[in-house]
Amino acid sequence: MTRRRWIADEVSGNHASLLGLHADHLTNVLRARVGQEFDVATDEGVRRGRITRIADGRVEFELGETVPAAPLPSLTVLLSIFRFDRMEWAIEKCVELGVAGVLPVIAQRTETHLVSAALKRAERWRRIAVQASEQSRRASLPEISRPTKLKDAVSGVTGSRIVLTESEGQRSLKDALQEVTRGSGMALAIGPEGGWTEQELNLFREGGWIAASLGSTILRAETAAVAAVAVAIAELQ
Repeated sequence: MTRRRWIADEVSGNHASLLGLHADHLTNVLRARVGQEFDVATDEGVRRGRITRIADGRVEFELGETVPAAPLPSLTVLLSIFRFDRMEWAIEKCVELGVAGVLPVIAQRTETHLVSAALKRAERWRRIAVQASEQSRRASLPEISRPTKLKDAVSGVTGSRIVLTESEGQRSLKDALQEVTRGSGMALAIGPEGGWTEQELNLFREGGWIAASLGSTILRAETAAVAAVAVAIAELQ
């Protein structure tokens, strides 16, 4: 039987702990008991963990043997901020698929009220990422960055970079993935509802990003994000 996997909140030598609501879910919802074993992911990998102590808001593990875990591609998604319910779904699915990071970006067509509220949502997005990582049995957490202006994000990302745009009629995402250098990290940029402006596309071109398309149909932002990540992960692995 496959053991449930948890992302440790604290690690010290051969001991790890879950804290707060994280621990409460394990004890109150899943009814965990001292002596039960789970997989516990730390910064150094995944190890088998045995519960040694349960207290209010805290579950402590003794860590044992290392559990084999397949490495994930180094793929970061620049995700233009859009309606929060749909964006949360997109973040959850991208994490389940295996992205290394999500960078929320403020685009010209990002609605003003979403920009002002986005900074307060970052911590919620990180909690969603933790839950999705544990559900999908990831070996590590993705980085969920603070919302960033597009200009800073475009220039701050290194490695191979692809921007998805409906205006690209020749090169598919799969074709673009064949053109880039593997092994140095990769970034995919997903536009907001309404797409990138021409000024933004010029910014990507000047920054050396490769433009690619997901096909002839117009997808919602959250659909485009999940479809693009699925294609990229399949190609990179």
